[in-house]
Amino acid sequence: MNLAKAIAINKLRSGDTVIDATMGNGNDTVFLAGLVGKEGKVYSFDIQDIAIENTEEKLKSANIFSNVKLIHDGHENIDKYVNEKVKLVMFNLGYLPSASHEITTKAETTITAIKKSLEVLDRDGVILLVIYHGHDNDKMERCAVEKLASNLDQKEYNVIRLEFINQMNNPPLLIAIEKR
Repeated sequence: MNLAKAIAINKLRSGDTVIDATMGNGNDTVFLAGLVGKEGKVYSFDIQDIAIENTEEKLKSANIFSNVKLIHDGHENIDKYVNEKVKLVMFNLGYLPSASHEITTKAETTITAIKKSLEVLDRDGVILLVIYHGHDNDKMERCAVEKLASNLDQKEYNVIRLEFINQMNNPPLLIAIEKR
């Protein structure tokens, strides 16, 4: 979703540390690495071998090596790998395009990942959740994410939800959580 990328461009500076919580085909990992530059750091998570392979190939094509750590693990384990404050965490929830639709992000692990992301999120940092909700599991995940986000303390977080109202077939929505 271009709005999520626009927020990332506005928030990030060279040298920042970020997390791509759902590596997928590597597009966001490469995008974020470009924004934080060689002085920054990107932690990128996925459970699928094909995601790691696709992302490695994209990073090689973009000549990006030193500042990206590809992690073959679920985003619910962020705390095992990230021990520093981050400026941004990006999630694309759903399934990996052009791969099995049976393998999707799940409400339980996503909620755990969001809670752990909130712990490492720096002041004025943001969590971006692009939610694709085309089938039953995705709808449950959307409800769980919306419930968590809507119950965050307004004194600590600003939370917005942006969604298309003129598109059919379950268009994605964006939830952004900014730490005050």
